[in-house]
Amino acid sequence: MLFKDIETERLLLKNISIDDRDFIFSEFSDGVVNRYLFDAEPLTEIEGADEIIDSYIQPEPRLQHRWVIIQKSDGSKIGTCGFHCWNQRESKVDVGYDLKENYWGKGYMSEAMKEIIAFAIDKMKIKQINACIYIDNQKSIHLVENLGFTLSGSYYELFRDKKYPHNIYSLYI
Repeated sequence: MLFKDIETERLLLKNISIDDRDFIFSEFSDGVVNRYLFDAEPLTEIEGADEIIDSYIQPEPRLQHRWVIIQKSDGSKIGTCGFHCWNQRESKVDVGYDLKENYWGKGYMSEAMKEIIAFAIDKMKIKQINACIYIDNQKSIHLVENLGFTLSGSYYELFRDKKYPHNIYSLYI
């Protein structure tokens, strides 16, 4: 199995599982967490969490993976991070992440991202990681820039019949 749990100084990145159903529902029904996510409506029913989890627990090899971020000090589930759109032929992947508001500004996502970037390089043999970020999401932009990503393009995400401008930040390895 390629995808394994990852441990950092303060965090455990645990492979997503059906046991995370309540947390995933809580995370993706939260208006603050979903403020800049323009690819799906916030969850309103627990079955939506099942659909998210199912997409990430398909047998390997698969083109996406998600870890649940757990604070080691108290076992709290605080967010998720992972990959989607893995193009193995071109050695490219997109990264996605989210964090409960109470944990913003404490360096948790930076800590998690450093580890999954290293994982992508070492285990997935990735040469390019892309982050597609809504232009008003300054915290996310700041995070990826601090990790060495650079602006590489832009596009519009069509959501609820409205265009939302996004920038693409890329990390070239």
